[in-house]
Amino acid sequence: MTIPLALARRRNYSGPAIFSYGFRPFFFAAGVWAALGIVLWLPQFFGEIALPIAMGPLDWHVHEMLYGYVAAVIAGFLLTAVPNWTGRLPICGLPLALLTVLWLAGRIAILMSAKIGLALAAAIDIAFLVTMAVVVLREIIAGRNWRNLLVLAILLVLLAGNVLWHAEMLSFGAGNYGPRIALAATITLIMTIGGRIVPSFTRNWLARCNPGRLPVPFARYDGASIAVAAFALAMWVISPRNPASGVLLVIAGVLHAVRLARWAGDRTLADRLVLVLHIAYAFVPLGFLLIGCAILQPAMIPASAGLHAWTTGAIGLMTLAVMTRAALGHTGHPLVASGPTQAVYALAIVAALTRIIAVFTGSSELLHLAAFAWLAAFAGYAVSYAPLLLQRPPVWAGRD
Repeated sequence: MTIPLALARRRNYSGPAIFSYGFRPFFFAAGVWAALGIVLWLPQFFGEIALPIAMGPLDWHVHEMLYGYVAAVIAGFLLTAVPNWTGRLPICGLPLALLTVLWLAGRIAILMSAKIGLALAAAIDIAFLVTMAVVVLREIIAGRNWRNLLVLAILLVLLAGNVLWHAEMLSFGAGNYGPRIALAATITLIMTIGGRIVPSFTRNWLARCNPGRLPVPFARYDGASIAVAAFALAMWVISPRNPASGVLLVIAGVLHAVRLARWAGDRTLADRLVLVLHIAYAFVPLGFLLIGCAILQPAMIPASAGLHAWTTGAIGLMTLAVMTRAALGHTGHPLVASGPTQAVYALAIVAALTRIIAVFTGSSELLHLAAFAWLAAFAGYAVSYAPLLLQRPPVWAGRD
């Protein structure tokens, strides 16, 4: 009786459409903030503007991409996925609006941290992930969905990284362990959740539209590759210049390149919504390989090349892929990548590749090109998907 009752109550929701389901406010906010963050950061980086932020431009940029943008995407995903996992009523209406306001308050607090004080800004910023962790824990316990405690554990690691980051900022004026913890937690989440959805969506489409070789089901290899990668990430967080960390990262990169190859992505060229998931995941092993090689051969490989493979490539493109697919599917629209959607994907890929190349060349022109492509991709997402995220579907039948 629980699921039908929950669906009936959701159909009867009559408030603003944007607060009818978790993906709506947070995916829209994520798209806007990803674009606006670049507009605010690049002039700071080149000394053209000064904002009342108690962080250096680079620290602010990294923090807001991971704990502003990524945190919003994770919130939208979990608030949409957890009800499906547990069969409980999705959070909507006033509670969802308050969660959204709490996230927004964190962005404003960090942006004004030089005026209100970094300690107060940190407390406001941290409060969002604390609240999200409590919400997810409550839902998992109530639904007795113990299988997804791993997702909560990763969320708690992300929270711990934010707490440590702010502690480092207050003590030393710069983040050290905190940024690496945040990035490691996010990449682990992509390996875990991406390892579910990429082969699953691929299998579904291939079975329906292109019969033949299918993705290899989750097996011991997948579990082992995630475990090795998680250990490599932990070593990198603790000792980022240790050759042992470099070797482990390279091994993890090879394992995940093989893992990706097992998912039959080469057979999905006709469906851009599926293909983009494979392209996005490809930046995960690329990041492992580049960072590992940078540790082992620092004179040849810049350290930040792999970081941008993960941030701009794996995180940026994977989150866009998830946000577009979820917005279409949960609002009752066909799962087809329109022209604007494909343009958004193309721009995000250009942003990722040019940002990595810019690290090797030191070209400010490529840096600006990457920034423009990123800005255009996420502004394009926010504009083209606003009608789906902010309005009710034509038929309100619980598909949202």
